[in-house]
Amino acid sequence: MFSRLSDKALILVMCGVQLLTMLSISIYAAQLPALRDFWGLNNAEAGWIGAAYFVGYTVLVPILTSLTDRIDPKRIYMVGAVLLFGGCTLFGMFATDLFTALLFHAMAGAGLAGTYMPGLKGLVDHVDDKLQSRATAFYTASFGFGAAFSYPFSDYLGQLFSWHYAFVGAGLAALISGFIVWIFLPPADPAKLNVATTRLLDFRPVFRNRAAMAYTLGYAIHCWELFGLRTWVVAYLVYAAQKHGTDPGLLGPSVIAAVLTIVGVPSSIYGNELAMKFGRRRTISFVMLASALVCFTIGLAAEYSYWLAAAFCILHGVTVIMDSAALTGGALGNAEPGYRGATMAVHSTLGFAGAILGPLVFGSVLDLGGGETSLSWWMGYAHMGVLLVLGSLMLRMLRPPSIMGDRL
Repeated sequence: MFSRLSDKALILVMCGVQLLTMLSISIYAAQLPALRDFWGLNNAEAGWIGAAYFVGYTVLVPILTSLTDRIDPKRIYMVGAVLLFGGCTLFGMFATDLFTALLFHAMAGAGLAGTYMPGLKGLVDHVDDKLQSRATAFYTASFGFGAAFSYPFSDYLGQLFSWHYAFVGAGLAALISGFIVWIFLPPADPAKLNVATTRLLDFRPVFRNRAAMAYTLGYAIHCWELFGLRTWVVAYLVYAAQKHGTDPGLLGPSVIAAVLTIVGVPSSIYGNELAMKFGRRRTISFVMLASALVCFTIGLAAEYSYWLAAAFCILHGVTVIMDSAALTGGALGNAEPGYRGATMAVHSTLGFAGAILGPLVFGSVLDLGGGETSLSWWMGYAHMGVLLVLGSLMLRMLRPPSIMGDRL
């Protein structure tokens, strides 16, 4: 069952369902300070629960996204929506300790593996080639919108009822997204399926694609930074507020986290437009260096005031996401015919491997620095700055080309 839409309408619908599925991604981050204390976790253990979501994602994304070259992405999406519903609902109803939280959060992440990139594959397969870069930019930007609304969504339901309801609500949103995709996403063209000449999960043609891999490695570094930020930003701002005895009122940590994520949405779209105009490699390299500078500075802000820390977090929300759509568009635009799904699988797998390591390493660095101190927070953010400098150097060395639709 489907209703044929124009390209622009289909982009709008798929961005909308992306918002619904992404409500799950920051639920735990918004509840992290409370759950850490409630379950008696240290920072590393709390980081593991945050990372578990991306472990589940990374385990299944190479399989589910590669299958979109052979099976209708719409069917893959439906499986993902059900998994996401199950993981979030089980977390909300039955998570009682570190082990159960790890298990159910990983299941939710596995569900995202069936919705995020398969949803993008279903979208770009049905829009004009010249619209694919912008469709990718808007779709990946809606990732940010969903993550942004996830913070106040979680905070509101958590305060109104309890943290349990925040997770259950995110699960129901994922289920609704599945129904919308079932109605509006057209079925795949059979002529475009089973074009690949290699076996499923044979990624050698993708790894040999130097241009696509350069953007994918950059995406891995981007995700390391992005999810290191999103997992720990609420805890960082709570630390800053407590250190100075600040009552932020309506501009509390969860609201600031939502704001920094929202401002990243136009930043991602604008970053892709800059890449199309001034050159993809050049733009991404510059953005990485700018974000590295923020990372080297932001951890010091809590030493002075909550409001300075909040301002730097919002600035980080702009720089951290500005290269996201440009990196994904570069990888997809350089994919070999018949291997778009496989390229997306590798791109997403390596990217979210970075998303696993980002929160985990951040938490471990905090503990290494003595727990929650100004020095440890500076170390946590600074380690991401070092990676960004290395990422910029990597792009300059590999020199991947721009793609169709870029002016340079």
